[in-house]
Amino acid sequence: MDIDDLRIYVAVVEAGGVSAAARRLHLSQPSVSQTIRTLEKHLGVQLLTRSSTGVAATAAGMTLLHEARAVIARYDQALSAMSAHSPASGQRLRIGVPLEAPVGRVSSAIAATASAFPQSTVEVVHLSTAEQLDALRKGELEVGLVRERPAQTWLDASVILTEALGVLVNAEDAVALGLPDAPLPLDRLAGMQWLGFPRASSPAWYDELTAILRSHGIQPAAPEMFTQHLIRELKLAVVSTAGRFTLAPPGWRQSLPDSVRWYPLEGDPLVRRTWVVWPAATQRRDIGHLVAQLEDSANSAAN
Repeated sequence: MDIDDLRIYVAVVEAGGVSAAARRLHLSQPSVSQTIRTLEKHLGVQLLTRSSTGVAATAAGMTLLHEARAVIARYDQALSAMSAHSPASGQRLRIGVPLEAPVGRVSSAIAATASAFPQSTVEVVHLSTAEQLDALRKGELEVGLVRERPAQTWLDASVILTEALGVLVNAEDAVALGLPDAPLPLDRLAGMQWLGFPRASSPAWYDELTAILRSHGIQPAAPEMFTQHLIRELKLAVVSTAGRFTLAPPGWRQSLPDSVRWYPLEGDPLVRRTWVVWPAATQRRDIGHLVAQLEDSANSAAN
């Protein structure tokens, strides 16, 4: 019985079930179940009662829960205290984020993780999806926030954000096209130039996006026309010129210049997802904590 076994046991009791605890800890359900069986065999008592609605601690299980929480708190306190004497023992938690990342949500999760794991040095870098996946492969990132679900089997992934994209257009174009105040049919933008992004930065998302645009009569420019990602300010400046549009989430409609309008799209044909990805084999608690914070934030937003 070690500290990780106690953490798993506490998580199972608090979550009310093995499956929920496994998701919270980012472990497989069989491994969590095996840990509980090993604890019960080692201690010689039944710790949990099981039913169709989940699990509950027995009297012996409640005793272990109380003691386990105390041991874990003392263990974490000792690690924190010793880290002050051993600065070299700290580890880096390098997080990749794309442009237009959900700043508030990501910042809150990072701040909570930094507070819970002061021995971890948190570093945030702006990288495209492709650059993040390459950095994860090389061990140069611990966690990434990407725009497409990775195909690599050695990575775990979880959706943390789903955004129905709208469009930004020049105010004069909006008047000339007679665009309605209601959600805009995407095919009304046929003939305008889409201000896109480099395909190499996120190939799967680029291909999905351009296929949808084509299905609505919009012919994107050749991929080589897009050589770099544009920050918000530059996007707004370019869209301010006639004949162009770009995609943006609802949050962009606040504080737009008078020359630009944001419109939702009828039927939400363009949905952008952001995944948090991390090495499946990792056992680092700071990574698990960050992922859980991001997932909890996503669940709260959905409710």
